[in-house]
Amino acid sequence: MSSDVEQPVTARTSERGAATRTALLKAAKEVFVSKGFAEAGVTDVVGRAEASVGSLYHHFSGKADLYLTLFEEFQAKQAQRTSQAAREARAEGETDPMKVFIRAARAYLDGCLEEREVAALFLRGDGPPGFEVVMRDRLRKWAERNAALFDDDEGALVVVITGALAAAVSEVVRTGDRALGEDVLAIIGQIRPAASATGATSG
Repeated sequence: MSSDVEQPVTARTSERGAATRTALLKAAKEVFVSKGFAEAGVTDVVGRAEASVGSLYHHFSGKADLYLTLFEEFQAKQAQRTSQAAREARAEGETDPMKVFIRAARAYLDGCLEEREVAALFLRGDGPPGFEVVMRDRLRKWAERNAALFDDDEGALVVVITGALAAAVSEVVRTGDRALGEDVLAIIGQIRPAASATGATSG
């Protein structure tokens, strides 16, 4: 009998907790975008979220945790976008790994422009201590995912296209210039492994 009463109460409590967490993240995003991470304070976040300091520390360990959670959620959405684009390309019969990569890269750029303020937040160098290590680790994982599209002996190609795309993302997010992104993708799409280029020249 008691479980019949407790279960709805627990569900309502869980829903309230989830709503508070969502409100805190939304508020943190707005505060970080407008003030920057360094200048933002916990009180700014809870004030905008209409929550308490205690509720913030119930869900997060502090300001840095809010920032990193926003980063991970953004990257998860980006990974979903790029994976879906790659799947769609293959489903349409595309077998050229570079063309699959370009489709996925375009989806990544689209996501950055769709959430440009958030993307810019993570690129402007105003993050919590150690965030540059997080970014380097993310770039390494990004390169590993790109490598899965190509043959094992094309490591140099993966390094080049990943670095080129990372630079393009930074510039496109800064300027909002979608055409620049397309121009960069067109150039990247023409890059081929050194062995292929050598073979083409000697032949």
